[in-house]
Amino acid sequence: MPLRLPDKLPAIELLKHENIFVMDDSRAHMQDIRPLKIVILNLMPLKITTETDLIRLLSNTPLQLEISFMKLKSHTPKNTPIEHMMMFYRDFAEMHNEKFDGMIITGAPVEQLEYEDVTYWDEMTEIFAWARTHVTSTLYICWAAQAGLYYHYGIPKYPLQKKMFGIFPQHTLTPQLPIFRGFDDVFQMPHSRHTEIRREDILKNPQLTLIAESPECGVSMVMARNGREFFITGHLEYAPDTLDREYRRDRDVRDDVDLPCHYYFHDDPKQHPMVTWRAHANLLYNNWINYYVYQETPYDINKIE
Repeated sequence: MPLRLPDKLPAIELLKHENIFVMDDSRAHMQDIRPLKIVILNLMPLKITTETDLIRLLSNTPLQLEISFMKLKSHTPKNTPIEHMMMFYRDFAEMHNEKFDGMIITGAPVEQLEYEDVTYWDEMTEIFAWARTHVTSTLYICWAAQAGLYYHYGIPKYPLQKKMFGIFPQHTLTPQLPIFRGFDDVFQMPHSRHTEIRREDILKNPQLTLIAESPECGVSMVMARNGREFFITGHLEYAPDTLDREYRRDRDVRDDVDLPCHYYFHDDPKQHPMVTWRAHANLLYNNWINYYVYQETPYDINKIE
C-alpha cells in the first residue's frame, strides 16, 4: 500500500524515479481505508532531503500511511524555501489538538549546545510532553534521541573527543523484540555526531531498556514504555551518499576532517560508498509501523492516551 502524501510534495517525484510507489492526497481520498496518521517533526536543515529519506523507508509498509509535517513556531529554517514550509508544514500550535498513530522527531545541528541553550528548547519540551498523550509510538532520532532521553528520563549527554562519523556494526541485545524481527545478530548503522549517551546511565534507569549497542560507537537504540518510545542515536534513514556529501562539505572548509569509518571501498573516497545498512533500515521501519503502531493504535484515533 502506498504512502498518502500532500499534493506536489517534491519527494513524490524524486521517489517515483526510484520506482517507489507513493500516492498524493487527491488519489488517496478515493480509497475507503483508515490510514495510519504519521507526523514528522523535521528539525534537519535540508528539509526536502530528510523528507525524502524518511518517506523512502516508510513506503515499504503494506499499510496506507498519511504523512503530515510539523514545524516549530519558535524557529525559522534558513536552508529551505519559505514557500515549501508554508505549503507542506504546520506549526505545532496548529496541530496540538490532533492525535497521531506514530511520530518521528529528527536530529538537529545543535548537539554541541546545552539543551536549555537551544533557542527552541521550550517548544521542544512541550512537544515531547504532548507526544506521550497524543501519539501511539514515537521514534526519536540522533539529537532528538539524546534530547528526549534527557527530558523524559534525565539522561545526560557527553562530548566526544572527535566526531563519531561513519557506518558502525550494532549488536541486538534483545533480539526477541518485534522491532528486530527478521534482523541478523549484527546490523550496520550510520552515525554522525559529536556527543554520546552512555550505557551505564541507561542501565541505571529501570524505565529504559538498552536494545542495541556497538563496541565502537556505544549506545545506538533504547526503548521505553513498551515501545511507545524508541531512541535511535544514529541515522538509519540516511541515503547512500549522505556521509559522502557531509565529508566533502567539511573537507572543503577544514583540513582536520577524518574519513567516515567503514564507508568507502578500501577507505578510498575516490570510490563509491559501501551501502551496508539499507536492508535493516527498511526492516526496522516496517517493524515499527506494523508492531508498535498498527498493532497497538486504536481504530478510533481519538482514543489514544
